Amino acid sequence: MQTRQAIRAVAAFEAFKGLLALAGASGLLLLLHKDLHDLAIRLVEHAHLNPAAHYPSIFITAAQQLNGKLLLIALGAAAYSSLRFAEAYGLYREAAWAEVLAAASGAIYLPFEVLELLHHPNSISIGSFVLNLLVVVLMLAALWQRRQTARPTGHHTR
Repeated sequence: MQTRQAIRAVAAFEAFKGLLALAGASGLLLLLHKDLHDLAIRLVEHAHLNPAAHYPSIFITAAQQLNGKLLLIALGAAAYSSLRFAEAYGLYREAAWAEVLAAASGAIYLPFEVLELLHHPNSISIGSFVLNLLVVVLMLAALWQRRQTARPTGHHTR
């Protein structure tokens, strides 16, 4: 029963990540027909920074180069959001495919989080690593439990 509640908590977290990605994609679409170079300059000036200084000029240049890629980035964020929503739905419905997806998607991040821990250890990197590791372990345990309950109880000889 506790495993089921933990999986539902992961499902809620995945749905939350999907909502964040969808909000990000929507925000990017709002910027689609805007002049990002001009917007970046106004933001830099609003912060009372010199647009010709090193870091503000990097920001302005990046915004200018991003202009043509907004739609592609928004579509990527929408696809990511769809994947998170599908995973959340599957986990809530206790589908094995969703447990496999959650274990795999959590495991993908682990090597990067280990590198982050080695180079920049802080509470966020530690928490992120531990949380992803717990999700992977939980999903593997759920899959193991599913496999054990699916096996026939008696031994058959041929």
